[in-house]
Amino acid sequence: MVSSLVSPFWGPQTSYLNFCEEDYVVTRYVGEFINTLSSFVYVIYGIYGLLQLHRNGRTGSRSITYCGLIGVGICSGGYHMTLKYHTQMSDELSMHLLTTPLLYRILTFQTTPQYTSMVRVLLSLLFTIVMVVHMVMDEFLLHAVTFGLAVYLIATRTLKLIPQQIPDPVTRKNIQSIAIFGCFSFVFGYIVWLIDDWACQYLTSTRHFIGLPWAFLLELHGWWHVFTAIGGYIAVALIDMITSGEVDKNSTKRLAWPLPAVARFVGTAK
Repeated sequence: MVSSLVSPFWGPQTSYLNFCEEDYVVTRYVGEFINTLSSFVYVIYGIYGLLQLHRNGRTGSRSITYCGLIGVGICSGGYHMTLKYHTQMSDELSMHLLTTPLLYRILTFQTTPQYTSMVRVLLSLLFTIVMVVHMVMDEFLLHAVTFGLAVYLIATRTLKLIPQQIPDPVTRKNIQSIAIFGCFSFVFGYIVWLIDDWACQYLTSTRHFIGLPWAFLLELHGWWHVFTAIGGYIAVALIDMITSGEVDKNSTKRLAWPLPAVARFVGTAK
């Protein structure tokens, strides 16, 4: 939402989406300060995942989805910082660059080479069509629908694989609880995203009333970043563990905060 009278370092906005956070209020170098800052939660989770892989001597293709999580954070931060059309496109492109490898990995788990090749071709074709149509025609609906469908397929397929691949009942319950927590985290993030849009005028007036720094807590699009980063990390980490066959009783302890606490809470609530 444009409100500042300062001269933006990045020039006038060219992106066709502008969220409720007031522009260039904190500094002329950052369009939406909290939305930019909160984007790096994705980066933190992605780096944590890469460090865990490196610590256990696991590299190669398993790092792709964690790099995708980092890419989402960098592209989202660049978009909210500059409010430019090309950075918005990179932000939306990065979302598919994360979900497409996740879909490929979970849809081709324990399948034949022929089926794996078919899925690879179909996902590559679908990704190309969606992004070309989206960028050439400024068609937002196709991007939103395909991203939502990808998230749904990832969540449902993961929840289906957990009881099939984890025989130990305690470990299975912990992993299931974390997966469900990730789904709720993503849904809650989407709800606050909607509230940020629908109640923008009320939120802005409330932020002006309470002042800084507490007003930052009402930047709800920033909370969308936080909660979807948690949900995205859970999806990446669980799919990596399940498809690599590395789920054990200590798996939840190796996950980033707050997931070990979630697993402990489930264990004490039995």
